[in-house]
Amino acid sequence: MGGRRCESVLYPALALASLAAVISANTGFSISIYDVTSRSVYLRWPKFSGAISYRVTASPVNIVGHSVMAHFSDVTLIGILTPLTPNTIHSVKVEAIDENGIILAEAQTMQLTAPEIPIIDQAYSKLSNSITVEWTAVPGATSYLLTAQDGESFIETIITNSPGTVTGLKAATLYKITIRSINSGGKSQPSPSRKAKTVLAAPVLSASSPSYDSIVVSWGAVHMAVGFSVSIMRSDGLGNMVKENTTNTSLVFTSLDSGTLYTIKAHAWNVNGIPGDDFTYNQRTSPQAPADVQVVFDSGALKAIISWTPTEGTLNYSVTASNRASKLNCVTSSTSCSMASLHCGSVYSICVIASNDAGSSKPTDSASLKTVPCAPGSITIEEDDPGNLSVSWSNVDLGEYYVVFVKSDDGLEVHCNTSHTQCHFQSDCGFMYFISVFAYNKAGQSPSGEVLNYTTAPCSPEITNISKDALSIISVYWRSNNDEATYIVTARGDAGLWHCTSSGNSCSITNLPCGSVFFVSVVASTTVGQSLPSYSIPFETAPCCPNDLTLTQLTQSVTNISWSAGTGAQTYVTVLESPKGWARCHTLQNQCLLGCITCGTNYTVSLKAISETGLTSDCTYQGYSSSACCPFGVKLYRLGNNGIRIYWRTSAGLINYTTHLYGSKGNFTCTPKSGLRFCDVTEIPCGDIYTVMVSPITDKGTKPPFCPKKIYSVTCSGSSVGMVIYRGKRSAE
Repeated sequence: MGGRRCESVLYPALALASLAAVISANTGFSISIYDVTSRSVYLRWPKFSGAISYRVTASPVNIVGHSVMAHFSDVTLIGILTPLTPNTIHSVKVEAIDENGIILAEAQTMQLTAPEIPIIDQAYSKLSNSITVEWTAVPGATSYLLTAQDGESFIETIITNSPGTVTGLKAATLYKITIRSINSGGKSQPSPSRKAKTVLAAPVLSASSPSYDSIVVSWGAVHMAVGFSVSIMRSDGLGNMVKENTTNTSLVFTSLDSGTLYTIKAHAWNVNGIPGDDFTYNQRTSPQAPADVQVVFDSGALKAIISWTPTEGTLNYSVTASNRASKLNCVTSSTSCSMASLHCGSVYSICVIASNDAGSSKPTDSASLKTVPCAPGSITIEEDDPGNLSVSWSNVDLGEYYVVFVKSDDGLEVHCNTSHTQCHFQSDCGFMYFISVFAYNKAGQSPSGEVLNYTTAPCSPEITNISKDALSIISVYWRSNNDEATYIVTARGDAGLWHCTSSGNSCSITNLPCGSVFFVSVVASTTVGQSLPSYSIPFETAPCCPNDLTLTQLTQSVTNISWSAGTGAQTYVTVLESPKGWARCHTLQNQCLLGCITCGTNYTVSLKAISETGLTSDCTYQGYSSSACCPFGVKLYRLGNNGIRIYWRTSAGLINYTTHLYGSKGNFTCTPKSGLRFCDVTEIPCGDIYTVMVSPITDKGTKPPFCPKKIYSVTCSGSSVGMVIYRGKRSAE
């Protein structure tokens, strides 16, 4: 079992008395009460210096009775006085006594004992979660503590008088019941126990109505149950109640009224035949199927009105109209429904189902609805020869015969009535004809189908002008007398086809590729076909700009520029331009060398692509910065015994430089602080020839490879650096 469980246990009066204590005013000796029953008090006191024993006395106050006395040694500081008189105020005193019997100190308090122990007359259960207890009232009791214990767990509740009920219990469980009386002094000992068992829990029902005259009731197993009693009757009180006993966990009630709400009650009983709690459940029977279904069809709106007789207990009716391809639904609480958007050329099966919260009825017997035929489709109009039109169409389901109407734009109308799928008419050139076809059956005329128009040798258009509006846009203009025609302009070339369409006399073709030659023509199109194309006019778009352009600086004054081929371009003009000057190259190739480049200068880069016929495209690219200027006047000086100073001159601003010395005995690198124009290399071996190069450092930390190199020989003077002799210079390798 679980741990202890307590509910609603409060002792406001007891708390006041149980902790009462009186302290001797002279000695500080005190007494305290920590528990009280009907015939006992439990008390404690502090150890007193010099005392070898303690005498405790309890005397009733205001009544005739015997005093109770007890002696305790000096090692005992707590005690119990019993037997006392129940529900009586007692004067309780503790005396500290020395070895000579002299009272050293005393303390006294007043304490009310608990009422007499009550006696249970009977304990019984009427509900599965509670036990009711009856007892004889005890004088002086202000309330009672009622306890129901099941193994190690228990539930307590305070009751003011008999009878009292303990709730929150488990169903079909045996409990030990005790009761205590309570007053402001405390609570009595438990009464002699009584055993009582809670009744069975109620079965939890669920129900459904599988048919209009039956209800199926089911429930789960109930602990300790050996049988069940289930009753059913109309909730409105009409008719008789039906009651069934069973040991199963389900029952079927039949011969019920359709669409009617029933109240179902059930309880279980144990082996002694004692019934448990009741459970009540309401369930409605499902309705019967509607009868006398009527269908009225509106051919013009493709709509049907469906009606039927009502059924008892129905909340909603569901109407279904279905054919081989689709299903339409309507839900209503009335006895008619409008079913719109029916398909032409279809045979529908109509059924109605009644439903309520219990379920649905069986469907009604199907009613049949045949709609009008659909408008004929696949209509084709052909001009067999000038002056004769042939109209044909596809056969439609449920169509019995067809009527074709042909009306010209001058107002003349003729028609053809046939059971076949083709009619012939006379026609004139240059006219527009409006043609419609209808199908018929006994339900009426088909919906209006497609109205076709046919116009009889539109003339070919004539291009009057082609203008270039933007880099990839041209506008084409033409002349034509076909007012109702749509015109399609086509630009055809090796790059593909481009089109634009207009009902006027001009349109624009966009996104034409650069560097291409096109042949432009115009076609007039009507509903009956297209005219012959106009004469084609050639048109060339400007050459394409190269996608990639690369600049590589070869020397301080020479830069190589290269690019990818531009479609349609034959020659190219490249220009590097800055405030200090410009360089220009005109070539048939995809690269060229540009001289006269100034070091440390920002240039704008442009390229002009030129076609074979002279069309040009101006191309602009990201700017170009030439390399920082190489220093000049590079010289080497002897610095001490084993050192060399490299010195140079510059014409630029604050640029960082790095120096390199290459010899057979070692390579040396020196980078001076920003702004300095010399650099010192110490501990350099003498007796070797060194190649010296001073280079500017770019923002990216690289150095140009083309700065000039100078050659010096460093002689030895003993073991130290001797003379430094200039041997000449050479260009970058």
